[in-house]
Amino acid sequence: MAAFTHIPVLKDEVVAHLAPRDRGIYVDGTLGACGYAEAILGQADCRVYGIDRDPQAIENAKEKAKRWDGRLIPLHGCFGDMEDLLKAEAVIAVDGVALDLGVSSMQIDNAARGFSFLRDGPLDMRMSADGPSAAEVVNQTPEGDLADLIYTYGEERRSRAVARAIVGARAEAPLTRTLELADVVRSAFPKKAMHKGIDPATRTFQAIRIFINDELAELDRGLAAAERLLSPGGRLAVVSFHSLEDRRVKGFFRQRAGETPKTSRHMPETDAAEPENRPSFRILTRRPVTSGDSEIAANARARSARLRAAERLDGPAWTDALSGAAVENRNGETQ
Repeated sequence: MAAFTHIPVLKDEVVAHLAPRDRGIYVDGTLGACGYAEAILGQADCRVYGIDRDPQAIENAKEKAKRWDGRLIPLHGCFGDMEDLLKAEAVIAVDGVALDLGVSSMQIDNAARGFSFLRDGPLDMRMSADGPSAAEVVNQTPEGDLADLIYTYGEERRSRAVARAIVGARAEAPLTRTLELADVVRSAFPKKAMHKGIDPATRTFQAIRIFINDELAELDRGLAAAERLLSPGGRLAVVSFHSLEDRRVKGFFRQRAGETPKTSRHMPETDAAEPENRPSFRILTRRPVTSGDSEIAANARARSARLRAAERLDGPAWTDALSGAAVENRNGETQ
């Protein structure tokens, strides 16, 4: 198995907002290379349940767990299912949850996983071994649906041109390699776009990856599950890397803190005393915490990181499902 290397972004800030305490129970919902988990364990005599959908990450974590005398417990699965995963371990309440969203450095750096548009590898992009691969999505999705997918999950304004280029290329031969797809995407942009700092393939690769791994719906499930699991005084810390994620986290915290703006002055007022409407979180980060210059210099991935955190109150978990931040498709229709 290839060595797992990953620099956890905003690690000190995440741990500070979680404020680990002795005998506490914590969840690292995106275990990866155990960066947050080991930092939490180093701060207090506590337990950390580390969840990851990537089987390679779990195998790596099992080796690292040996040094923590049973205090690090790796669990294979999605963080959206953390309630069921912890229930199987006889855990029904926790004191803190950390989430580091998106793809990890070790997944990007491993060309065989197919996440990178800078390294040649098979078009895969699956964080686990389940579901359709990127190659299946790219080669089988109708042009209009493909354009909507790229716009919605990548916020790519040239989604229509990108989809047209992909469909034209796959008509000659199926697209099976990452560099192959990246070149096709770049062909949909004017040449000057290659000199503006961000690679034109970035947003399309992001969109396909998010779609394949159901990342936004998984985030919604994870936030709601954390709300149900956290004890009063427990903390939830979430690091996101693009606006789709950050808007969802911000919207969740504002809603659960009772700060969601009224949709219309003509709508009847709700009774804040009703249990389902009582605030369940207190926001700790009025503005997102970002990386300093030194961290960005050491780890370019930190440049786009945003940390938001909140503390669980004693109000009951909300029963309505989080819809997430509204997204529009390329036709301007809210989804």
